[in-house]
Amino acid sequence: MAGAEDVTTREVDVNVPSVARIYDYALGGKDNYAVDREAFDQLEKTAPSTRPLAVNNRRFLQRAVRILSEDYGIRQFIDHGSGLPTQDNVHQIAQRSDPDAKVVYIDNDPIVLAHGRALLEENANTAVIQADFRDTDGIFGHPDLVRLIDPDEPVAALFVSVLHCIPDEDDPTALVHRVADRLAPGSFLVMNQLVSDDPVLRDEATAFMNAATQGNWGRVREQADVRRYFEGLELLEPGLCEISTWRPDSDLGPKQQTEEWIEYGGVGRKR
Repeated sequence: MAGAEDVTTREVDVNVPSVARIYDYALGGKDNYAVDREAFDQLEKTAPSTRPLAVNNRRFLQRAVRILSEDYGIRQFIDHGSGLPTQDNVHQIAQRSDPDAKVVYIDNDPIVLAHGRALLEENANTAVIQADFRDTDGIFGHPDLVRLIDPDEPVAALFVSVLHCIPDEDDPTALVHRVADRLAPGSFLVMNQLVSDDPVLRDEATAFMNAATQGNWGRVREQADVRRYFEGLELLEPGLCEISTWRPDSDLGPKQQTEEWIEYGGVGRKR
């Protein structure tokens, strides 16, 4: 991990919380700093269900990738806002079905790039791109994506627990529709984000994360906002839902204990 340490020392601002590192801490990871842990602890005071929510979110990602690989034959994945590597990453799940499955991870946090490249340096079918995932043209024109992803074949584009990081002025709905337009028929979009029926919590959590990350945040939204992401797509059963209820493969995972906020979303297929 020497390369990761070099990048961390040179580029990472350890005084500003990172969404990727906060999420890493919520999942029990070690690639985070005191400022990330403090931000998570403060957020948990507003929304005590935040840690099990993060665990459920990761399990949703894993189930969706496994089901798309095994049941729908998807062999190409683009993970927007992938975060730090953890156990059972997208490429590991997809390549169990087919060792030739291709995965491109995208994140703008330099520590993600460093740790991801260290993990994947011997995996020719996987790449990590350091980019802002709002830059659709730059991402789809990037040499690593062009090398790995065949635009004429179905792709699964993942936007898992990241769209709440996009502010309204950058229009997350238009973003996911731009990506969908780039994909071949038969492709899938996996999307979910934080939503709440409580306007006070939405405003408090949004204001806190926006301040903590120095503007690298969007908004806790409502279910109707997420439904717009899926316009024009064919929803896989069970449709849009709180994600721990999307095709659960076990009764042992943490359940959503409160209605303060949830991760809401699903999987849609491009016709």
